[in-house]
Amino acid sequence: MEQTAIAQEGKTMTLTITSTAFAPDAAIPTLYTCEGRDISPPLAWHGVPPDAKSLALIVDDPDAPDPAAPKTTWVHWVLYDVPVTAGGLAEGVKPAGLPAGTREGINDFGRTAWGGPCPPIGRHRYFFKLFALDTALPGLPRPNKAALEKAMQGHVLAQATLMGTYKKSR
Repeated sequence: MEQTAIAQEGKTMTLTITSTAFAPDAAIPTLYTCEGRDISPPLAWHGVPPDAKSLALIVDDPDAPDPAAPKTTWVHWVLYDVPVTAGGLAEGVKPAGLPAGTREGINDFGRTAWGGPCPPIGRHRYFFKLFALDTALPGLPRPNKAALEKAMQGHVLAQATLMGTYKKSR
């Protein structure tokens, strides 16, 4: 798990992201994939810097289509303007259940919302990247990952990453 430490009044806070569904660097349960119910896993985070104004979450797979010869990074979820008071996201969260003010971007399935792991071949890695930002990003009209990353440039106070893996059983 990649983390960024922040010094605050003599103590160090570290932004972290975790899931009760899978351990860091471990397999993501089938429930959260195309072979299961394809719902988002529960996520929790801690250590948001006190001067953060919003959070962003990008979930992507750098191993597409084949981990032995990756050609692209496939984006599974894009969220931004997540309130800093949110401590995480519930399992299977639907758009209406997202923390108030949270905005959704477009994933590589061509839609908003979670798109679970469904690798065509091999075991893929899925990175859940949480960013604490010094600003909100209200002017973005449903951005993709690249547009969100561009808008975040110069505004990232801290970052945390949780990685899980998945290989289809059929």
